Amino acid sequence: MQTLIPFTAERCQGFVAKREGETKIGQTIHCYEGKTPLGEQLASAKADGVRFVILGIGEDIGPRANLGRGGAVDGFEAAMAQFCNFQSNQFLDGGHCLVLGQIATDDLQLPEGSSAQALRENVDKLDERVIEIVGEIMAAGLEPIVIGGGHNNAYGLLMATKQATGKMVAAVNLDPHSDFRPREGRHSGNGFSYAAASGALGHYHVLGLHELKNSQQTLEQLTAFGGKWHTLQAIWVRRETSLEQALKAIVEDLNASDLPVALELDLDAITNMPSSASTAAGIPLLDALYYVNQVASKTPAAYLHLAEAAPSCHVAGVEAGRRETGQSIGELIYAYIQGRLAQHPLG
Repeated sequence: MQTLIPFTAERCQGFVAKREGETKIGQTIHCYEGKTPLGEQLASAKADGVRFVILGIGEDIGPRANLGRGGAVDGFEAAMAQFCNFQSNQFLDGGHCLVLGQIATDDLQLPEGSSAQALRENVDKLDERVIEIVGEIMAAGLEPIVIGGGHNNAYGLLMATKQATGKMVAAVNLDPHSDFRPREGRHSGNGFSYAAASGALGHYHVLGLHELKNSQQTLEQLTAFGGKWHTLQAIWVRRETSLEQALKAIVEDLNASDLPVALELDLDAITNMPSSASTAAGIPLLDALYYVNQVASKTPAAYLHLAEAAPSCHVAGVEAGRRETGQSIGELIYAYIQGRLAQHPLG
């Protein structure tokens, strides 16, 4: 069975609004036609100057397996519609990016009303695909930027990173939820607790943790693991510390771990973002961009993961949701790439 749906040049050009005298990102990025084995395509892309590989995972079985709402299926498409129309200029040459496509999930998606057990079994199957494909990207020496689906996919990304590097991973996650729930079957709320139990997670810090959206049991499990956090209320409500101070401490801890870094962001951390668990008491998009850029530029980041965007959950409808999530994800991708290139400029 095909586990990867290629993002072909034809598909890409369908997103690009061409304009005379301008060159859009979508006119310069590399695409995957699916005609050559994935490993060969990745090696060829690296030889052509590609550094970043954009991969989509369009699924909502993880959030639904966590007894949440669906909708996290269209984030990748929404993001590409915006990202491909950014200008390719002196700030970013799209030729450094390969848009690979999406991990196939149609056979795993289950109808509304499916049991939590059935959904969780399919999340297990999705984990295997994520580990396989992301593992190939990393083995080729390229950096994945993963968009869409539930935060359950953090587990596969962490496992793939450990597999590729031979080291445990230090993760930082901007998220109101720690996603360190009990290991009761795989879902979007326990990707990090499963990764910890599997030996892939060596250090974990949650930024923007909401003090009333995490159970005491979860907080105790996180503490027992040695996890750390800065809460939303401590930074943005009570102003006990600043975002700059928190990020300085986080970066110091990540670098002190001497481990590859997983850069995680749940879109529901951002105020009123259409997502699987959107929140009114969130953080500004500009602060999320700052977080991504700072961690990308100051740590050995192995990948960026942007989870839970759900365009169909926008109060004004799916088209408004596609515009808002697409623009936000596009900006977050650029913040990451800009940070990584600041740390390690291309030769």
